[in-house]
Amino acid sequence: MSDPAAVIDDLRAESDELDRLVAGLSDEEWWTPTPAAGWTVAHQIAHLAWTDEVALLAATSPGAFAREVEKALAEPGTFVDRAAEAGVRRPPAELLAHWRKGRDGLRQALCDAPPGARIPWYGPPMSARSMATARLMETWAHGQDVADALGVVREPTARLRHVAHIGVRARDYAFLVRGLEAPKEQFRVELTGPGGELWTWGPEEAAEVPRAEGRGRVTGPALDFCLLVTQRAHRDDLAVRAEGADADRWLDIAQAFAGPAGTGRAPKGA
Repeated sequence: MSDPAAVIDDLRAESDELDRLVAGLSDEEWWTPTPAAGWTVAHQIAHLAWTDEVALLAATSPGAFAREVEKALAEPGTFVDRAAEAGVRRPPAELLAHWRKGRDGLRQALCDAPPGARIPWYGPPMSARSMATARLMETWAHGQDVADALGVVREPTARLRHVAHIGVRARDYAFLVRGLEAPKEQFRVELTGPGGELWTWGPEEAAEVPRAEGRGRVTGPALDFCLLVTQRAHRDDLAVRAEGADADRWLDIAQAFAGPAGTGRAPKGA
């Protein structure tokens, strides 16, 4: 599981799928509003281009990346939006070419990373495999914003397992970023993949809710769980279920991404 090659290949496939979605858009369509307030399709791609670029910097020039972290600390509430706004100043064709170049460079850097290397990031340092997984999660999530804006329904793939994995691993962070104490016990997470396969995390005994306080189980379609933890849909609109008070509370606050607690999406019809 430490070999990053497979997840790097999946990152490429996820990026290529989004690329096909935007490559044929007219210049006007690049300015289509997305569900993220104030962000158009162009903003979404500009954000991905920027994050790929800084990830490449982190992988190849840690000292230069440290200076980027200092900038982020100086303006924690605005640096992400400012980077996206800078990116959308490029014409769409130039922005698309910039994103392609950056993600190709990052992919090569992750492939070239020595075994055991740790790549600095805005949170804890990551392995090449973890960095690729994080980039895939974000690419999928922002790709969902683009798909929603364009009225496109994407076919779920087995790559969702990477997104779900981060969502499960980030459970404690979702509590801590809100100033809440994380549950001491693990949960059992059982998700149905796109092909009907069962994906699981956590010990089976964690599902025995009545027998142990703090334990619990989460079940549902993998796609719905991924939409939940990336906050691309409201819990009320998804078929994800929790057994146990702590597990139920988690589904209300789950987030797979670093940074402040997200506000999420409103329920449909709200």
